[in-house]
Amino acid sequence: MKKLLNDRRGEGYTDVAVLLLAAMLCIALIVKVAPVFIAKSHLDTFASELVRTAEVAGRVGGETTARANALRSQLGIAPDISWSRTGNIQLDEDITVTCTMTADIGLWGDFGSFPISLRSVASGKSEVYFK
Repeated sequence: MKKLLNDRRGEGYTDVAVLLLAAMLCIALIVKVAPVFIAKSHLDTFASELVRTAEVAGRVGGETTARANALRSQLGIAPDISWSRTGNIQLDEDITVTCTMTADIGLWGDFGSFPISLRSVASGKSEVYFK
């Protein structure tokens, strides 16, 4: 019995199996976390495009709502949008938009899964003069 316990034959197979299991767990983690980074990138794009529309239009209203709807269909996200101000924005006045959404991160469905809040803020200045 002592001779069998000291025997090292087959040890490589065990090491490979454990290494393969660890590698698969790392790949699974990357596959579940990568979409969150992509969603954050889309959220940043969403906010910057919205604030640019408000800068060019000089107001928060119909133009920004139409652009938000277009971005929702293009990017496939539907964040909550809040503006620092609404209506006409005079030349060189600041405007800020905050977009927030939640994303699920975790492994194995509901087990070990938890929602995180993603937030993106973009600001700019109006380019329109109102008399």
